[in-house]
Amino acid sequence: MPSYRVKDLAVTIEKEGADSFTKATYPIRFGKYSEIRTLKYEFHFNLRGQIKFIRGLGADWRHPGELLKRTDGNDWVYYSLGSVGERIVTWLGEYYLPCPTYGTNAIYEYNPFADPVVMSALGAWSQLYGDVYQMDRNGLPDRVTEFFDLIRRNDDNTVFAQAEKFHEIMGQRASVLPPDTRHVDYEVIPLTIADGCRYHCGFCCVKSPQAYRARTLDNVREQIRELGGLYGPDLGNYKALFLGNHDALGAGDELLLSAAAEAVESFALKDPVLFLFGSADSLLEAGAPLLEGLSKTADRLYINVGLESAHTLTLKSIKKPLDAAKVREAFQKMLQINSEYANIEVSANFLLGDELAPEHNQSVIELLQSAPDWASRKGAVYLSPLLQSQKKREMLKTFFEVKEKSKLPAYVYLIQRL
Repeated sequence: MPSYRVKDLAVTIEKEGADSFTKATYPIRFGKYSEIRTLKYEFHFNLRGQIKFIRGLGADWRHPGELLKRTDGNDWVYYSLGSVGERIVTWLGEYYLPCPTYGTNAIYEYNPFADPVVMSALGAWSQLYGDVYQMDRNGLPDRVTEFFDLIRRNDDNTVFAQAEKFHEIMGQRASVLPPDTRHVDYEVIPLTIADGCRYHCGFCCVKSPQAYRARTLDNVREQIRELGGLYGPDLGNYKALFLGNHDALGAGDELLLSAAAEAVESFALKDPVLFLFGSADSLLEAGAPLLEGLSKTADRLYINVGLESAHTLTLKSIKKPLDAAKVREAFQKMLQINSEYANIEVSANFLLGDELAPEHNQSVIELLQSAPDWASRKGAVYLSPLLQSQKKREMLKTFFEVKEKSKLPAYVYLIQRL
């Protein structure tokens, strides 16, 4: 971890961060990264020389625990700790609120990208890039020259083109990540093994118009090869895999098991964490051979299932082709899996919305109250605010009502893409 002083820049190359993701009220960097500090800002770079984090150091920065993050999909996200009195951890399960530049379903209303201080930080990154690009290399240590050359090669156009390639490899942008990916700070390698949606629900704002279809194993192998080349030296900073897109659990046992095993081996994921979406039907169809095979491949496996409601009329109104009986059956299967497999955790999603019938909220409460007491130690439920809902503060009150009565931990589902 060599450190250098270059003019007014403090440069540290390949700094060792934490070896596991930790939930904390202050920023903790995972993996290996490089850093440039100025008087006002701290800039972190991945091992490809791409900007990853920006944190303000001046008195005008909102809080020393807040920062900007650039995702692999080339989105900027501001990590907010909320206002005084806001206990974000109680409704997100994390100490921060990710605020992306794109529209999402957040209940908390704060737009950091309208804040001049935040925009100044992004401007400071542009200025730093210009300074590094123009800096005379004569007299610089070789490690600094190599590091600065990496940064120079990653101008805005290059980073944008790499993000386009990233989405092209997947076949489409991952319009939403499973909520459980919060456990790894949404840092996942995406591998598409199935396209389209099984249900095409009427309420959904992230659905795919395609008919549901599994990919071929050859296609999956090509994605693995291309993603490995794209991540390059930064691959060692990842330990999590997102098997996409909206219902990977239904892609078929052979494909799912082969894709997971080959990706873990090719990417050399240490203590791999796997995330995937499932539907009520694919969860009910998942047999012991599939679950046991996945449990042997992953150190931890998270399956997230959209159940939405336990009220048949609500399911009809949101155009989800299920009835309350199947939702209850899938919920019981979720509890069964969480009980039988030590390293598999299934979570479920339900809707929040001011236009939903009171019977919907009551049906969800009754279902969550029916869970056994041990359920509080394994699994979770996520309440997803409908995008078109207007009374956001009222939704937060409803959320806390459900959370208080639920036997399972309950959190707000914040849509994030990749």
